[in-house]
Amino acid sequence: MDLTQKILNLKKEKKAVILAHNYQRPEIQDIADYVGDSIELSRKAAEVKDAEIIVFCAVDFMAQSAAIMNPHKKVLLPCSGARCPMAQMLTVDEVKRAKKQHPNVPVVLYVNTLAECKAESDISCTSANAVEVVNSLNADTVLMGPDSNLAAYVAKKTGKKVIPIPQRGFCPTHILFQPEDVLALKMQHPNAVVMAHPECTVEMQQVSDFIGSTSKMCRYAKESKAKEFIVGTEEGILHRLQKENPDKKFYVAYDRAVCPNMKLTTLEKVYNALKEEKNVVEVPEAVAKKAKSSLERMFKVKS
Repeated sequence: MDLTQKILNLKKEKKAVILAHNYQRPEIQDIADYVGDSIELSRKAAEVKDAEIIVFCAVDFMAQSAAIMNPHKKVLLPCSGARCPMAQMLTVDEVKRAKKQHPNVPVVLYVNTLAECKAESDISCTSANAVEVVNSLNADTVLMGPDSNLAAYVAKKTGKKVIPIPQRGFCPTHILFQPEDVLALKMQHPNAVVMAHPECTVEMQQVSDFIGSTSKMCRYAKESKAKEFIVGTEEGILHRLQKENPDKKFYVAYDRAVCPNMKLTTLEKVYNALKEEKNVVEVPEAVAKKAKSSLERMFKVKS
């Protein structure tokens, strides 16, 4: 019996559900019950009813959010070392300092933050709904972290003053995308549509035809009449894009833009985590309660 079948058998036996982010390895995406981006998986984690165990194939902050939304379920992170570098760039002390410097200014934190920071925020957001979340607030100025490129994008789209915390938070993978690489690819594929993630630099966003989260990219590619796309986000998304659009072609804007943390999850680690029910994600109750309020407010915003 191969490892994939062993995982599927264990999943059934233990009443587990497997969630995988769009950046996971292809073989991980293929065994998952649900594949998506932060907002899709956050919603799915909140909606899971029958499962007793959630195996979250992604990075730390996503599994934390699942644990927060499902306090009575066991949430497993197959690789305990799968951490988001950007989430580590914002500390709870920095959030508190920003709140003290800007009293009465709402704090909007990207889901790519640790639970302790979410607990200090007014509302959470994802790259898919950040604009709608900020527009939902009755305020002309907001604090937003930790991604400064997303903050700049939201400021442009909403016309509001968005103060980034920290000032230069970024995704180490998305800043690798450069306009020069896109323009070189456009020479080879002149009819290709350029899609970029809002975590990309402002310069990269300026040469893109479409800017959106991975879920929005998938939707756009499906609905577009275009047959070729240059993709400015982590290369793992190409697996889903190609599966959903077999008649279209996708080229990653920079082939070395790989998130090493997303790739730490392997079939063997999923199997071991499920078999031994190890790497359980736990969030202190007091932190979880406050962070849950932030996430729930986000879910109420129409996007």
